[in-house]
Amino acid sequence: MDPGGDERLGYYLAGGLLLFLGWGLGVAANLLLHAAAGTAGRTVGWVHLTSTLGSYAWAVLAFGAFTGTVGVVLVALATRSVRGPIVLPGYDY
Repeated sequence: MDPGGDERLGYYLAGGLLLFLGWGLGVAANLLLHAAAGTAGRTVGWVHLTSTLGSYAWAVLAFGAFTGTVGVVLVALATRSVRGPIVLPGYDY
């Protein structure tokens, strides 16, 4: 961001995206898909899901929890940052 601009917008966008991808897809969707597979399992495309979490599912869960936590930190930074004008990069103001 150019000097004097509002950096909070970038924090909100990045934090919200990391929250959605991390906690939304990495944690919630991962756990819901495995829970919906049931004991018999379910094939979605080329992936066979079972009710147990394998090493890949645990890795996605851990990475999703980490990125979601980083998203929370970025949103917290946005709420504590100084408000400035919202300008486009390179714009003379």
